[in-house]
Parts: sequence; structure tokens; C-alpha cells
Amino acid sequence: MVQHIIFDSPIGPLTAVENDAGLAAVYMAVHKRRPAEETLGPLLAAGVSPVLAAAQEQLGEYFAGQLREFSIPLAPAGSEFQQRVWSALRDIPYGELRSYGELAATLGDPSMAQAVGSANGRNPISIIVPCHRVVGADGSLVGYAGGLERKQFLLELENPSWTHTEALF
Repeated sequence: MVQHIIFDSPIGPLTAVENDAGLAAVYMAVHKRRPAEETLGPLLAAGVSPVLAAAQEQLGEYFAGQLREFSIPLAPAGSEFQQRVWSALRDIPYGELRSYGELAATLGDPSMAQAVGSANGRNPISIIVPCHRVVGADGSLVGYAGGLERKQFLLELENPSWTHTEALF
């Protein structure tokens, strides 16, 4: 059964969605690929579902700077390739960055950077599957379903010494 909760965060309201296998999605209010509300199943009261309660609690700890790795059963829907990309995203350490090309090389084919970017952009589990840790080859902020200002916020949260600077060339 698909069900969801909505809760506040420093980057605005977050919607956590659970299916029978685990956490299926975490959407921001302005998420580019956020599905229609009626497809998210019933809206639950906070704490009713153990998976959704854990998502809310762990995201709260993350935003408070107390959590670096999430331990929630994940169940995002996607193709085999998307699943591989999302798994590789979870291997990027807290506070570190990778380019799309570096992520493609990790998956065995550096020429697949564009396909990796497309799969990255379709990641339904924002923050927990850290697609925000992927940047352009020149280190620039590019492509984030929740908006670049949220991506920058998350990167600065994880690494306060990180500051975004535009490429010089």
C-alpha cells in the first residue's frame, strides 16, 4: 500500500512516500518530477508508519548535523540502470562531490555521463539518495529537481567550507 506524510524541513515541506517494500520517495514541494498528490496514497499522521516515522526522524537529524548515513529500507521505482546509478549515489560520502563523468566511470563507462545525469535527475528519494552531491565537470551546480538554491543549501550543510563559485572559463 502506498501512503505518505508531509513534514517541515529547513528547505521547505518534504513529502515522504512509502510502498510495501520501504521508502519509495522524498519529494520537495517544488520537486520537478513530483507526482500528483492523489497518486501518493493516503496522507498519514506523523508517526503512524515506522518507515515514514524513521524517514522524518532521520531527515531531522541530518538537517541538525547529527546524521551522515541513513538506515531506512529504500524501494524506489526505476529501471535497472537507474537503480545502478542510485546505488552509486549512495556510495558518495557525506560532504563530498562527484561529477556526472566520475559517476559514469564508477559504473564502468565514462562516456555515459549524460545517461547518468538523466537517471540522477529522476532520483525519487531526494537527500537520502544524495543526488545533490553530483556537480558539473567544472564543479558548477547543475540540475537539481528541487532547485539549485536547495542543492547549494544541502552541500553547505554537509561541508560548511564549500562555497559555490562559477567556472572562470
